[in-house]
Amino acid sequence: MALPSGTRTDVPTSVRVELLNDTDVAAALDHDSAIASQRLAFTALGRGEAQLAPKSAIRTGEDTVLSYLSRLSPRHGPVAKLVSVNPGNAERGLASISATVLVLDAETGTPIATMAGTTLTEIRTAAGSAVAVDALAPAEADVLAVIGSGVQARAHVRAIARVRALREVRIHSRDPARREAAAAELAAELGLHVRPAGTPAEAVRGAGVVAACTLSAEPVVPTSDLAPGATVVSVGSFEPHRREVDGELLRAAATIVVDDTDTAVHHAGPIMTALAEGELTRDGITPLGAVLTGQAPGRKTPEDLVFYNSVGIGVQDAAAALAVLGAL
Repeated sequence: MALPSGTRTDVPTSVRVELLNDTDVAAALDHDSAIASQRLAFTALGRGEAQLAPKSAIRTGEDTVLSYLSRLSPRHGPVAKLVSVNPGNAERGLASISATVLVLDAETGTPIATMAGTTLTEIRTAAGSAVAVDALAPAEADVLAVIGSGVQARAHVRAIARVRALREVRIHSRDPARREAAAAELAAELGLHVRPAGTPAEAVRGAGVVAACTLSAEPVVPTSDLAPGATVVSVGSFEPHRREVDGELLRAAATIVVDDTDTAVHHAGPIMTALAEGELTRDGITPLGAVLTGQAPGRKTPEDLVFYNSVGIGVQDAAAALAVLGAL
């Protein structure tokens, strides 16, 4: 299994522990290296090389604490991440998601690095979606619709633009000022035609790729307005009560793909709902790793509606953290 260029796998136990902040992580993890790390993560999982502990969550009101533990392979050290999701932080001018990552030595278990995980989570989540889009969306898909205008929404435009030649990007969120600001920022940064959309329907009509990047507990993707052959990505449906897409979309989807089946059936709101209502069986869920390793098909025809539900898994953090350390 190939690692990102420069990744260290034999860090001596005498080395000092790296203490990395979000600025350090951002400097070390560009979108291309992040996408390579996520392709590696899901391929390792698909081949049975990665080790992944069950994701755990504690909810207190609207706030959630999540924990992740994994190894990219038995040859690599364990990586743990603790995440706090606080939706109320938006009103405080703070990030809604904060995280910390701990990397241990493969042989001794001694700490190698502690790094801020907020930027790492932002970049690796979008990079994972880019890997899924690259595997599932038609090569000619060139219109991207994004529901949401926050950190993840913007990160998804940056990452998906690395795997598809985008002709147009449309951004919708409830706050007109925020969607206009996000569109202007991304257009200036990426040199793409990025425009705000007044409604979700306006955003998704004719779009080959749709990315939902919200914390919504109610569907935000209008299934009836989706174009034939669309690939829909949901990264905000990572808890049982969060459902960015409706049951109609899952019924219409020719293929339903998740980052990890065991994790999805316990954490992904749309998947859990469809299973509970008898409209989906576990056999009807395809893990992304199986698609990447050729064990299962992704898209079967250009007209298929394909749905990818990502809740985020620890092996993504492990691969991203190793990529960060390899770049130092």
